[in-house]
Amino acid sequence: MKKEEIRRRVKARKTLLTDQERFDAADRVFAALERTAAFMLADRILMYHSLPDELSTRSFLSKWSSRKHFYLPRVNGVNLEILPYEEQRLQLGSFHIEEPTGNDTASIDDMEMIIVPAVAYDSRGSRVGRGKGYYDRLLASSKALKVGVAYDFQFVDGDDIETDEHDVPVDIVITESRHIIVRRRK
Repeated sequence: MKKEEIRRRVKARKTLLTDQERFDAADRVFAALERTAAFMLADRILMYHSLPDELSTRSFLSKWSSRKHFYLPRVNGVNLEILPYEEQRLQLGSFHIEEPTGNDTASIDDMEMIIVPAVAYDSRGSRVGRGKGYYDRLLASSKALKVGVAYDFQFVDGDDIETDEHDVPVDIVITESRHIIVRRRK
């Protein structure tokens, strides 16, 4: 399936969600993530700070920030920088996303797990992003476990997402009712 068609369908479906459905979905997805051995063992985790139409990460970050070392991306030109998450050090940045401030950037090599946002995922771990390639450039060199989180309707059954050579798949996809291991780690 073409990426633009997937983006259109998912965007339309997201507009139908109530606030309670959004909250419940985020609660179920992140509760499932918390129960994974990979999350329990990881200490340095790259998260994303959610946009209004994405699964909200705010409660999850707040709940775990005193026990895990979370990092958030910040747009720098065509790339993403990684900085430590501290709630009091956020400001509105590119694309109206709250981003960390400061100069204490971290290396992608230091991350043990990366929670990857996307518009959609399929059974191969292929993902449709927002179309700018920020995460593909960031993930290309990472050996960290890559976990996609999404609403159920963001999972495209089968392996229907068309991919390009530069697209980087995730290793695990977690939705409200699914936990799919797509690639065995070496």
